[in-house]
Amino acid sequence: MADSASESDTDGAGSSSATPMSSSASNLTKPGVVISQFRLEELTNRLASLQQENKVLKIELETFKLKCKALQGENRDLRKASVTIQARAEQEEEFISNTLFKKIQALQKEKETLAVNYEKEEEFLTNELSRKLMQLQHEKAELEQHLEQEQEFQVNKLMKKIKKMENDTISKQLTLEQLRREKIDLENTLEQEQEALVNRLWKRMDKLEAEKRILQEKLDQPVSAPPSPRDVSMEIDSPENMMRHIRFLKDEVERLKKSLRTTELQHTEKRAQYIEEERHMREENIRLQRKLQREMERREALCRQLSESESSLEMDDERYFNEMSAQGLRARTVSSPIPYTPSPSSSRPISPGLSYGSHTVGFTPPATLSRAAISHFNAPALHIHGGSSHGVACLLSTQEVLSQCQQGGNDCGGGRDQPNLTQLPVTCVSRSITHYHRL
Repeated sequence: MADSASESDTDGAGSSSATPMSSSASNLTKPGVVISQFRLEELTNRLASLQQENKVLKIELETFKLKCKALQGENRDLRKASVTIQARAEQEEEFISNTLFKKIQALQKEKETLAVNYEKEEEFLTNELSRKLMQLQHEKAELEQHLEQEQEFQVNKLMKKIKKMENDTISKQLTLEQLRREKIDLENTLEQEQEALVNRLWKRMDKLEAEKRILQEKLDQPVSAPPSPRDVSMEIDSPENMMRHIRFLKDEVERLKKSLRTTELQHTEKRAQYIEEERHMREENIRLQRKLQREMERREALCRQLSESESSLEMDDERYFNEMSAQGLRARTVSSPIPYTPSPSSSRPISPGLSYGSHTVGFTPPATLSRAAISHFNAPALHIHGGSSHGVACLLSTQEVLSQCQQGGNDCGGGRDQPNLTQLPVTCVSRSITHYHRL
């Protein structure tokens, strides 16, 4: 329509331009009007140029019409393509929407299935962990009871050995003192016998001297100076008897000397034997102390391992509960046979054997480890510092037990050479039971 309007405008302009030219030509041909030749040529040239311009404009008009038609066709093609693309896009969008909807439905079904499976698996794992925890608690209680009995047995055994060694040491000391007294008595007896023999010999010599003087006086001979006891005359009556008696006395002295040497050797041997036995007893005491220390260390290691395993289980349970609380899953059915007190702010069951309201431990801690010491010394050998979250059992050293025994007036034995009991180790077993803190 715009092309037709422009064409009509162009035609109108051409007709209007042709009209004055025709009028001018008519004016030229009219009589009485004089137009110069130059003016006529100028008008003619102007007319030709206008016609030429009109042709050019018509050509341009035709060109623009063709371009407009081409653009209109292209516009129609673009509109058709746009409609086609829009329809295809709608189809693809609908297909994608249907596909996504199907996938969402499948994912929802899979999610529900996974939730059910997860809930079942969670329930199974909870029951399994509860069962394992109960089993570990029973095993721990049994191990603690066994360790307690073994430690009581070892303590009683060591105390019996210590008492026996003390009694043996005391008896050996008494025997040694008795042997020393016997040695002194033998030495004194030997000296007394030697002195008695010498006195008897001197008395016999004096008697012989007196008899000699009497004989000399009877023979009216001058009395000579009293000879020395060593210069006994062989002419006295029965000199053989005197020599025999002297030999007998010498033999007796030799026999007593030999007996003294034999007694001294026996005493030395017994003393060395007693020293060796005392050394063996000290070594045995040290070995028993080391054995007791190893048993104490092994017990501490077992208690520490049990505490670590219990702490790891509690940490796993705590982390599991925190994860479940953070995910905000719905409450589930509890099939665990273990009784518990549910928390008002948590849908997950509390670990077996524990009560959230009172924070008490579900199993009984092991008994004290000093029954033998208490029954033996009648003095408290175990100090317990109890609490709601931990228990500490410390076994006093043997020196403290003995000091309490001495203060109580009990006869615990002792002596100068009794074994040193201050080197016995002090065992302190500590065990902490952590509370379950629930949100």
